[in-house]
Amino acid sequence: MRTVAVIQARLGSSRLPCKSLLCLGEKPLIDWVVERTARSHLLDDVVVACPDTDLDDVLCDHLDKRHVNVVRGPEQDVLARFVLAAEKYRADQVVRICADNPFVWWEAIDRLIRFHAQGSSDYSYNHVPKGNLWPDGLGAEIVSMDLLRRLAYEAKDPQQREHCLNYVWDNQELFRTATFDPEEEWLQRPDIRLDIDTVQDFRNMSRLAVSADAQARELVAWYDAQCNIRRSK
Repeated sequence: MRTVAVIQARLGSSRLPCKSLLCLGEKPLIDWVVERTARSHLLDDVVVACPDTDLDDVLCDHLDKRHVNVVRGPEQDVLARFVLAAEKYRADQVVRICADNPFVWWEAIDRLIRFHAQGSSDYSYNHVPKGNLWPDGLGAEIVSMDLLRRLAYEAKDPQQREHCLNYVWDNQELFRTATFDPEEEWLQRPDIRLDIDTVQDFRNMSRLAVSADAQARELVAWYDAQCNIRRSK
């Protein structure tokens, strides 16, 4: 059973253009995501799915220089791009990682993979606090390759093609979905949001005082410290 993480990344974001190459500390965001994902013990491979646009040549050149696996495909049809990446790296199951999540935690990925293997769900997740107590931005989503191909065949709405697993959320009666809570009480923090979607998100996260190999406990402590600073102003 080959488990492959596919990271979707591009430079053409309308809310925060070129964010994958913006630096947190001394590293571009995409490096945080790739390096933290690659620390997972249960992944067989990691690949970045990039658009085949001229703009994204810069991103792909950056990744190539760092010997990161890259597959290119349609910019707007992220679902098709995902399938291309997963098939090229012979995935049996696919872990979706968003490049908006530079603080993705390798242990959260491993817990998700173990949880999915022990259950009977079609789709499992811990990347957002929906029906669970995980912080937003530490985890991931997982589906089988067979289901990913089914989604690519059945999803017709442009939003479902761009947000490649939305078809599952939009048709929950067709699929068995599952999630779970963190074991640690200090990590049960659905109030925490660690995504970088906007300029303000980047401003907040640029105050980061942890390294790229920071554990979740350090991230929670840093987040709380920043919240206390903002409240005191």
